[in-house]
Amino acid sequence: MIPFTAFGLMGMLALSIPVGVVLCLLAFGIDVFFSPFPLMRGLGQVVWSSSNSATLIAIPLFVLLGEILVRSGVANRTYAALDKWVSWLPGGLIHANIATSTMFSATSGSSVATAATVATVAMPQARELGYNEKLFSGAIAAGGTLGIMIPPSINLIVYGFLTESSIPQLFLAGLLPGLLLAGLFMLITAVLCTIWPQLGGPQRHATWGKRLASLFDLIPIFGLFAAIVGSIYAGWATPTEAATIGVAIALAIAAHQKALSLRMIADALRGAVKTSAMIMLVVIGAYVLNFVLTAGGVSRALQNMLNGLGFGPMATLLVIVVMYIVLGFFIETLSLMVATIPIVVPIIVHMGYDKIWFGILMIILVEMALITPPVGLNLYVVQSARRGRPFADVMLGCIPYVLAMLLMVGLLILAPQIALYLPSTQ
Repeated sequence: MIPFTAFGLMGMLALSIPVGVVLCLLAFGIDVFFSPFPLMRGLGQVVWSSSNSATLIAIPLFVLLGEILVRSGVANRTYAALDKWVSWLPGGLIHANIATSTMFSATSGSSVATAATVATVAMPQARELGYNEKLFSGAIAAGGTLGIMIPPSINLIVYGFLTESSIPQLFLAGLLPGLLLAGLFMLITAVLCTIWPQLGGPQRHATWGKRLASLFDLIPIFGLFAAIVGSIYAGWATPTEAATIGVAIALAIAAHQKALSLRMIADALRGAVKTSAMIMLVVIGAYVLNFVLTAGGVSRALQNMLNGLGFGPMATLLVIVVMYIVLGFFIETLSLMVATIPIVVPIIVHMGYDKIWFGILMIILVEMALITPPVGLNLYVVQSARRGRPFADVMLGCIPYVLAMLLMVGLLILAPQIALYLPSTQ
């Protein structure tokens, strides 16, 4: 049954069948060929229980929030403002890519939306100023991955839902690692561009007057982040209620920027419905597959296999890390999470690790999957904004940032308090 599941998953994904459909088809196949019980008779109850949660309402709301910000021009103003603050560093405008991705991640909750937004704004600047497009593109793709780490994060909401963990605690746990990872991205950029100046571009210097004036363009992002995350941490709102507040503020920002129109709202709603439907299909499909795997004993067999390796907790954890890195080459990020969480997290908890901490570790490994071929979504998002340039450039440009993520994984394993310090203060 395990080989059937593994090869079936890889084969259907290779055929470009939608991930949610793949998960449901696998569940059906396992039921027909391997189970002595009519498991599909429980399909209705499984689908209902997997989608009947107020927590999941936050997902379409955060997606809508990101869609509104993209269409209101906030990203362009944020990019221009941060250019004045960080482009004096070795690497120049590449740092603005990372800084803008970091700030946009604090509102959009989506890596793909973050990468798409920054790529659209930044790539014309790279060509105009003569930047090396490898590192420039890689920085955008890598910076976009911060969208699923820095709160509010859709993937953290899904993780909290599947593991019955506190979503506010997960948001707190993701904040410091997310900012530290952004810092590592900027550090490795500065080091590379100091050693090989041709990788970067012209360093741009702005007067303090221009820098201070640009802060007005950052107020909408800071205010939105404070309203969403602050209301959750203060106990004034649940993540779902905070998402609603965020959408209302985003609409107010769009109105203030004179970008609010019926067409813009319609486009934002259409984009939010498409993305949310895709996410929910994956979540439901994963629940159905996990139900069948658990009933068929596959989950238990995999757990016994890992436990039967005879490794200690650290060695077992490293095996799981390697497993996620390998699977990340072939499986889309959300699918990777929902397909493995019910199997891996019980093992992690049994070994004595904190599941909040492991959630952040998993997110970094999933971020890595966004910028590693052949399925890395952010690679394709950035490439779509490059108008026919070689795709290999984006992949090569991401290599330094993949190494930074591996370093961050090591830091989290050696010092779990990086993720657990803020949650422990609550």
